[in-house]
Amino acid sequence: MSTSIRSRTNYHAGVAAEDIVARCYAARGCAEAARRWRGQGGEIDLILRDGDSVVFVEVKKSRTHAQAAQRVTRRQMDRICMAACEFVGGEPRGSLTPMRFDVATVDQSGDVRVVANAFGGW
Repeated sequence: MSTSIRSRTNYHAGVAAEDIVARCYAARGCAEAARRWRGQGGEIDLILRDGDSVVFVEVKKSRTHAQAAQRVTRRQMDRICMAACEFVGGEPRGSLTPMRFDVATVDQSGDVRVVANAFGGW
């Protein structure tokens, strides 16, 4: 498979995984604030509102949930945190906005697992 075809396939698989995860959060009562939001610090896959809190979600898709979770690196978490600080700078409460960082993994069958407040334990 050529690099461009693989790249497009991965892009579309990522978009599909984000759609699945967004629907899971919507079923829990969360409202989508942004998707693939890009700040100077980096990109955040999904930003949701859960009551007064803002939830920043990193979505990973792989063959298994374990493989997907292993793809979240410390460097990536740092970039997401920097971008999140930039995002909440535009919120009414600024850096006092309640927030959390979740990781949602999607396996090859489309099953979703969410680790809430994932960055606190990694």
